[in-house]
Amino acid sequence: GKKGGKRKRKKGQVWAFGGVSSKALCTFTRQFSTLQDAGLPVLRSLKILEKQMKPGVLKNALIDVVDDVDAGKHPKVFDRLYVNMVKAGEAGGALEVILQRLADFKEKAQTLKRKITGAMVYPVVVILVAVLILTFIMIYIIPKFEKIFRDFNMKLPALTEWLMATSHWFAEYWYVLPLFPLCFYLLMKLIRMNKSGAYALDRVYLWLPIIGILIEKTTIARTTRTLGTLVSRGAPILEELTIV
Repeated sequence: GKKGGKRKRKKGQVWAFGGVSSKALCTFTRQFSTLQDAGLPVLRSLKILEKQMKPGVLKNALIDVVDDVDAGKHPKVFDRLYVNMVKAGEAGGALEVILQRLADFKEKAQTLKRKITGAMVYPVVVILVAVLILTFIMIYIIPKFEKIFRDFNMKLPALTEWLMATSHWFAEYWYVLPLFPLCFYLLMKLIRMNKSGAYALDRVYLWLPIIGILIEKTTIARTTRTLGTLVSRGAPILEELTIV
């Protein structure tokens, strides 16, 4: 929003919610890099892309950015990496090169995401089915055994008693189960909002087997590629490091 209260809807903007898909952002970045490579001014390129774009969140953001290119930042659409990479390209006079690298990076990230999603389908389905079977056993099967044990009028082991108590809990509070992953997600979001918490989470991510190494190598690759582009343009090294 802008200072002075509620932001007015501009001409061409439509009511839209949610974020921008990676696919749409990839397409925009690739088209933007092509227009910059062809030598068109930044503002002209943005206007062309905004005019041919379908109504939605990205079009709304582009209308705002076109109105104020210098200050136009939309964190919900363009993340920190995107904004800082474009800044680096502007500072080094290599915006078209940076946009091409951004497009390549986002396209590769999209491909990797599709592969990971495809690979995760089977284990997720297996886990989901296992949870449903376990819930069914707890709610419908265990109580029947409890009735049989009661008819025998015998002392049950502590583990069996605990299983019975868990079954009762499942039967009464089954609707609470989906709240656990939701609460975990919200907790992570809250931790991320704090600078120290975000630092701690990043440390944890880097300590994770395999995933931590991938995150570290990806970050180093982004940093060195951006720095390399700036160095090749002859900007002062301290300024380059600050931008990166």
